[in-house]
Amino acid sequence: MYQAIRTFVLPGARCWDADSQRSYQDLFERLDTNKDGKVDVAELRAHLKARGIFRQGAAQKIVASGDQNKDGSLDFVEFSKYLKDHEKKLRLTFKSLDRNNDGRIDASEIQQSLAELGIAISRENALKILQSMDIDGTMMVDWNEWREHFLLYPAQNLEEIIRYWKHSSVLDIGDSLAIPDEFTEEEKSSGRWWKHLVAGAVAGAVSRTGTAPLDRMKVFMQVHSSKTNCISLVGGFKQMIAEGGLTSLWRGNGINVLKIAPETAIKFMAYEQYKKLLSSDGKKTETHKRFMAGSLAGATAQTAIYPMEVLKTRLTLRKTGQYSGTFDCAKKILRKEGVKAFYKGYVPNLVGIIPYAGIDLAVYESLKNAWLSYHPRDSANPGVLVLVGCGTISSTCGQLASYPLALVRTRMQAQASLDASDQTSMTSLLKKIVAKDGFFGLYRGILPNFMKVIPAVSISYVVYEYMKTGLGISK
Repeated sequence: MYQAIRTFVLPGARCWDADSQRSYQDLFERLDTNKDGKVDVAELRAHLKARGIFRQGAAQKIVASGDQNKDGSLDFVEFSKYLKDHEKKLRLTFKSLDRNNDGRIDASEIQQSLAELGIAISRENALKILQSMDIDGTMMVDWNEWREHFLLYPAQNLEEIIRYWKHSSVLDIGDSLAIPDEFTEEEKSSGRWWKHLVAGAVAGAVSRTGTAPLDRMKVFMQVHSSKTNCISLVGGFKQMIAEGGLTSLWRGNGINVLKIAPETAIKFMAYEQYKKLLSSDGKKTETHKRFMAGSLAGATAQTAIYPMEVLKTRLTLRKTGQYSGTFDCAKKILRKEGVKAFYKGYVPNLVGIIPYAGIDLAVYESLKNAWLSYHPRDSANPGVLVLVGCGTISSTCGQLASYPLALVRTRMQAQASLDASDQTSMTSLLKKIVAKDGFFGLYRGILPNFMKVIPAVSISYVVYEYMKTGLGISK
């Protein structure tokens, strides 16, 4: 396990002897293998690989960070400036790890710092991590040893290294219950966080539009399917197309896309505030506090945009000609049913946030730790398939736990137009469904819901990566 953590948090990068008289010029000349007075990505990548750094995009990131004239390479002036700036950031990270300010990092400080990032290790493994950087045999790491280890590693702090594994809502499956994105302090101060949110929102919009027919089928089956009225996947699509044509498969998608932006913004802002309230000053947010902050942020965002959820369900289920558009739907609901109709199903929706977010986060953390334990090489960069796979599995597990509540919410939203005598509470509706259709009646429509997961996360991930490149935030 220690080898995985070592690779994950303290990747080998012994490429400059801090104690010797070698200057930046010496290092530059060693990197400049073709002697053209510049260090390009290929030369830097070859050097990093020789030193055991296999992180994808590491060389590109170093060159992009220091390339002031945008010629795709670093001359000596640019190279020197990059190293000086990088050293300043490494110094800040070193000081943050040096809890007792004695100028050295010991095993207990390694343990404490990793624990705050959600990684629990034994003292023995902490000592082995130290040993991988320790040059003088003191089993402590001073500034020179730390600088030698990280000088040509593009990540500047532990949060940035951890960021490979951040569990984000970029993998949009159409259910807005996931824990919000995590951003580093540098991303927040530089303003890059809003670009990530914009990229995620666009990715979610494209993903939801691409899987809208399956989402409408899910809602259709949740409301109308039962033992006495069994609706198959093929039969349901035929029924919807016969009633409203091919374009009817996208009913409700407009409002489903429209609610992404306000919900994302509210959730992010609320999440940051709740984290501050739940975390001690200067400490990182532990997993259980992230879960609490995420659940509260989700509840806050859902409360603010819930009327849009009701409109989405009504528009998804509408018959041809019933509403001329979103505003017409809202006016008719308000006029006929009152303001309360916009919050039907609010309680099961709110309760469903807890099992979804909790299980989603717990499963993701478990999968992450399992991967790190069994794949020590290049564990800091697990690759696209691993990240998407972990996100898909954890989100699916969260859906399994919260799906009955989602079904009840949708039925309550749909039955808001019924007479008051026909409307039921969350508990009575649950009992009614189980009595009529059995336990599995609580999972009506889960097949199309599962079918949309893989295409949804794939589309959202690909679009997100393209958006990051377009907005200039690609790593």
